[in-house]
Amino acid sequence: MTVLDPLHIVCPHCHTTNRVAHADMDNAPNCGSCHQALFTGEPVQLDAESFAKHVGRSHIPVVVDFWAPWCGPCRMMAPAFAQAAQQLSPTVRLAKLDTEAYPQAAAPYGIRSIPTMIVFADGKEVARISGALPAGEIVRWVQSVV
Repeated sequence: MTVLDPLHIVCPHCHTTNRVAHADMDNAPNCGSCHQALFTGEPVQLDAESFAKHVGRSHIPVVVDFWAPWCGPCRMMAPAFAQAAQQLSPTVRLAKLDTEAYPQAAAPYGIRSIPTMIVFADGKEVARISGALPAGEIVRWVQSVV
């Protein structure tokens, strides 16, 4: 892929794949289907189907927080993850997958403890880290692996 090739960006609202020119990434592009912002600065809540679309089709790295509602450290890290999403957008998409609600989506990744964050690039896992982190550490870790 070259700088002239458009990026595939999956909409955080309707999960449609959009083509966005590199030059338009900083200009708040909207979805061609639902016309909402492609970058909100907030983590995207995923289900099994949207997880597959975001991880498999997106040309920007996707960081998925595998969590569960009963997990204290997961709930404690949620505001930090949201802060990191603001800081990393639009070059990295942050998303959350509830392992309790969608265990079939998480199962192939062998999640042993939560919260676990996995960075996906071009549909493949490139890095993972477990445990609750503050926003600055999440941002530093993501920037070091993408």
